[in-house]
Order: sequence, then C-alpha cells, then structure tokens
Amino acid sequence: MPEPLRRRLDEVFGDVLPSITSDERDDRPEQRGGDAELLANRPPHHDQD
Repeated sequence: MPEPLRRRLDEVFGDVLPSITSDERDDRPEQRGGDAELLANRPPHHDQD
C-alpha cells in the first residue's frame, strides 16, 4: 500500500489496519498428521451407534 494512502487511512480510521493480515501469517499449531488429528477432532455424534 502506498505510504500517502496509508497515512491518510491512519488519519481517518486510526492505526487499526495491520500491516500483515491473518491470512499472511502462519500461526497455526504444529500439524500432528495422520489419524491422530482426525480422532482428536471428531464430532461428538461420531461415537453414537
């Protein structure tokens, strides 16, 4: 984003626009992989017969 536009947006909205958005960060927990992740995250109704 050009600096003059960034300054203008900061004047109008304050400093609320992050320079790095959440989709640009890699803040996901470590991947366990395999069946362990699937079993740990299965829905509650999965165990019902």
